[in-house]
Amino acid sequence: MTTAIQQHPTIPPGTSVQIPPVEWDRAQRLALLTAAAGVGLYVLLGVLLYVTNQITFPQQLFQSYLVGLLFWVGVGLGSLVLLMIQYMTGGAWAIMVRRILEAAAQTLPLLLLLFLPMFGTVALGDQSLYLWARPSVVQGNHDLEHKAAFLNPATYVGLTVLFFLLWYGLAFILIRWSRQQEDPARTDWRPPFQTLSAPGVILYALTISAATVLWGMSLEPFWFSTMYPVLFAIGQLANAMAFSVVVLMLLSHWPPLSEVVRYAHRRDLGKMLLTFVMLWAYMSVCQFILIWVENLPEEIPWYLRRCQGAWKIVLVLLFVFHFAVPFLLLLTRGIKENPRTLRAVALLLLVMRFVDVFWWIEPAYSHEGQYLFWLLDIAAWVGLGGIWVWWFLWQLKQQPLLPVHDPYFQEALEHEFHE
Repeated sequence: MTTAIQQHPTIPPGTSVQIPPVEWDRAQRLALLTAAAGVGLYVLLGVLLYVTNQITFPQQLFQSYLVGLLFWVGVGLGSLVLLMIQYMTGGAWAIMVRRILEAAAQTLPLLLLLFLPMFGTVALGDQSLYLWARPSVVQGNHDLEHKAAFLNPATYVGLTVLFFLLWYGLAFILIRWSRQQEDPARTDWRPPFQTLSAPGVILYALTISAATVLWGMSLEPFWFSTMYPVLFAIGQLANAMAFSVVVLMLLSHWPPLSEVVRYAHRRDLGKMLLTFVMLWAYMSVCQFILIWVENLPEEIPWYLRRCQGAWKIVLVLLFVFHFAVPFLLLLTRGIKENPRTLRAVALLLLVMRFVDVFWWIEPAYSHEGQYLFWLLDIAAWVGLGGIWVWWFLWQLKQQPLLPVHDPYFQEALEHEFHE
């Protein structure tokens, strides 16, 4: 049978057509300009809001930085997990976004560097963002003293570095094997992707559970939830899935993707987005019901802070635009198959993922009398995003956009014919 890629003269068998270098350069320049604008706005807003007593200095600067950082960590780390899931389960949908997921996973070293300011805040003593890093708060507090074996600056820095090294180790091996498939001399060799990916997903589950406690849950060290790491992980997968869909839809205007990405592939990607939207909503409701039923004084304050005042508006926005609207739209076959509408839904989900991280992190501290602190969160998100996207594009342009030597590549191309 003649494959789809052989039917297109612009993509001869065994070759890969790349986007012109000038387009990559233009996209990277735009990313750097976005980064400069975001960082500049972050600094300017920080000064103005501090002068007008609109923020608590320096805690708010670190808190806004953490919101932006955790969003982009979610894209990079979630891409690695999706990559491993695809290797374990197969599926034509992931062949088309394979290179996007690989490039996003290769941003993990950059994300570790971007954690340096957070390493700095745990060393600030009584000015730290984290209560457990403030000696004056810990001293005499039985609960914090009891948790000090885990919640301490050395553990925060050490485990964060260790986790990123483990995650990048997995990414490095998987991506190296994927690159070796491009060597025509090794066409008879199938890398043991599944053998590594299965324990890799388990390793991710264990490490992200500890990481989320350190990075997010410990902002409120007297509160705990076993569902918190699960929701955090699902959010990362949704981040990565939405981001990869947006990038694929943008790149599908160019060969070779314009020649091979068809209705069936977009439909599959839309179904994956719908899956994560539903999973996020289900787990969110489960956590709320568990805490509401138990009605324990040490658990309910987390939701009380997030369901009062202006935070109620954010909660309604999450319900409407993170669940209801994407859920209803992605039920429609035509929306999933249309590249513009699918990209729009994925973009909406990306924005709402940022709002979700914002809703998780910011209410940990009171913002009474402060009305513009959220501008710092947006500035940090944009600034860090520009840096991250620049690095991502640099990685993406290094390799062909399609893994044409993957043993399942032809099956992915023929996916449309079986619909």
